Amino acid sequence: SCDASQLCNCSSMGLDFIPLGLTAKITVLNLSQNRIKHVRSQDLQQAVNLRALLLQSNQISSVDEDSFQSLAKLELLDLSNNSLAHLSPVWFGHLFSLQHLHLQGNSYRDLGKSSPFSSLRNLSSLHLGNPQFSVIRQGNFEGIDLLHKLWIDGSNLSHYEQGSLKSIKKINHMIINIRNSNVFSEIVRDILHSVTWLEVRRIAFNIAAEMQVLRVMSLSFAKKISFRWTLLTDATVPEIVSILEDMPKLVELELIDCRLLGTGQWKMQIQAKKSQTLKIFTIEKLSIEEFYLFTDLQAVESLLSLFTRVTVQKTKVFLVPCRISQSLLSLEYLDLSANLLGDQSLEHSACQGAWPSLQTLNLSQNSLSDLEMTSKSLSHLGKLIVLDISQNNFGEIPDMCEWPENLKYLNLSSTQIPKVTNCIPPRLEVLDVSANNLKEFGLQLPFLKELYLTRNQLKTLPGAAPIPNLVSLSVRRNKLNSFSKEEFESFKRMELLDAGDNNFICSCEFLSFIHHEARIGQVLVGWPDKYVCDSPLALRGAQVGTVHLSLMECQRSLVVSLICVLVFLVILLLVAVGYKYHVVWYLRMTWAWLQAKRKPRRAPPKDVCYDAFVSYSENDSDWVENTMVRELEQACPPFRLCLHKRDFVPGKWIVDNIIDSIEKSRKTLFVLSEHFVQSEWCKYELDFSHFRLFDENNDAAILVLLEPIQSKAIPKRFCKLRKIMNTKTYLEWPLEEEQQEMFWFNLKIALRS
Repeated sequence: SCDASQLCNCSSMGLDFIPLGLTAKITVLNLSQNRIKHVRSQDLQQAVNLRALLLQSNQISSVDEDSFQSLAKLELLDLSNNSLAHLSPVWFGHLFSLQHLHLQGNSYRDLGKSSPFSSLRNLSSLHLGNPQFSVIRQGNFEGIDLLHKLWIDGSNLSHYEQGSLKSIKKINHMIINIRNSNVFSEIVRDILHSVTWLEVRRIAFNIAAEMQVLRVMSLSFAKKISFRWTLLTDATVPEIVSILEDMPKLVELELIDCRLLGTGQWKMQIQAKKSQTLKIFTIEKLSIEEFYLFTDLQAVESLLSLFTRVTVQKTKVFLVPCRISQSLLSLEYLDLSANLLGDQSLEHSACQGAWPSLQTLNLSQNSLSDLEMTSKSLSHLGKLIVLDISQNNFGEIPDMCEWPENLKYLNLSSTQIPKVTNCIPPRLEVLDVSANNLKEFGLQLPFLKELYLTRNQLKTLPGAAPIPNLVSLSVRRNKLNSFSKEEFESFKRMELLDAGDNNFICSCEFLSFIHHEARIGQVLVGWPDKYVCDSPLALRGAQVGTVHLSLMECQRSLVVSLICVLVFLVILLLVAVGYKYHVVWYLRMTWAWLQAKRKPRRAPPKDVCYDAFVSYSENDSDWVENTMVRELEQACPPFRLCLHKRDFVPGKWIVDNIIDSIEKSRKTLFVLSEHFVQSEWCKYELDFSHFRLFDENNDAAILVLLEPIQSKAIPKRFCKLRKIMNTKTYLEWPLEEEQQEMFWFNLKIALRS
């Protein structure tokens, strides 16, 4: 399970213990998602160079105290989602290099009376907690001065001793999942000056009275606050805003996967103090059940003037009130992707005076359908440089459009436009029209530097003369089949040409030209699998500048001829081998055996119609039909025999006739002779009796030798028949008349047995 870099993946193998034989070569060991219950002292003793040990999602309930003693180089230890009921400081005493420790999802209720982490001087990230975790004591974090990330899952944390987290001088990112607002307030009080980014998860702010406990947050020096899976109401939003506004160093606020009960009808007016630090505001997947009744947010207008970056994604925004847009005086970046903005609502949202400082606007995945109206609505944004309106359903593109005068980047990918026209602004430097089923591109864009035409229907490269400053061109996944020398000459100044996954007809001259004459900095040509190419080079995304062609790689006719001859010889050899070793027979019999296996091994007694099925050669039919049949069927009592000439069902497949006849007969009588073993007809009958009767180890087969025959004359593939002839008694037809009466007596006895 180990690769060349000694990363050993033993995940999901059903292991009950750590495998034996671990060596010093192993650097990463993944034992996650097994059934390991106990980590023993000797399990990891030899893995002295281990850097990462992943034991998450097992059933570990106990760890020997010196289990990790030899892992001085270990940097990552993941014991999450196990059954550890306590944590021992001895486990981590020798992990001097440990940087990442994951302990969440176990069953411990506390961290002990002292610090389990006091020896972990290089610890960078620590994940703690579980649904049973209820107590944090003073001294639990002694020895930790700096953490990049601290995650405490304390959904049922009920007791926190003041000062427990004060020993950590700096925490870059702290995630806390705590429902008890009093405990939350006590924790925040201890991290006021140490946390840079505070992420609060799964807490509900229902009523304004609860917010007084959280007023301590206003003293925090955190620069970023994130609320994830948090419940807000119209009553608590003003209180939260008031608290955040008082935070002296807050720069960024995030609301992700939160829920708001209300419509923005806030009962108290927010007395905005215009925080001079808050610049970035992000909302993703904010659920507002009655979003269509939401108000125009006049109460927060005065808070918006200093925002420089605002993101509101996947929140069902269908309109930004004009007054709100006009209040965003400092806004440089606005992302409204994956919402419900339409042409009319965009015109209202981007009213005159709206977003005066905006440089980047993302309106992808909305409900825009009129490109001319969209461009006109945004045309007054004089500072707009980057515009993304991809994944809207424009369908048509007008001949002329009105755009912001300084627009440099335009993304029109996946917008269903059938062609490109002069609607595209001529001063663009970057244009993306991927995934639009374009059949040609002939625009004159003198300032364009990057052009993306991926996933279209182009058959030729765009002309180089109309876009003289182009340095990067992507035409991946089109229908190009060749580059002319003139096309390459015209693109000599380019730094990157990506033409992978097209329909190139590969030729030695084509590759040689790219290799020796083109001066493009990097040419990527990916041959699809359907290529017929005289070069075996699989240049899927390879840089053509590194290709070295040999003489053989350019001889298409020779290579094709050699392949054809080789294939013919292989087929001829297979036919010869198959004939010599009866491959066709084995295949045919295997199929028949599978068919026979579907039926019961023995027919029910009520379906047995014959005393015996007679298998014989056509050359022996005179003796069988005129001598044996007369003697047996006229006996008293008479025997019922099944003969293929007389009793097979006309029109039925011969294989089914043979199998059915054998199954409906109590015995199978083989009349053996030199003619029998050479008969193709008898081979069928012998084959299926070979499968159906001899494998049952019973005496249903009766062998009658019509003439002396050696077992060696029987084909080798009937090995069980040869064995029976060498080990069991068979009846031999006597030529003397006085002995024939005894022959018939013995045969009748065998048939009745």
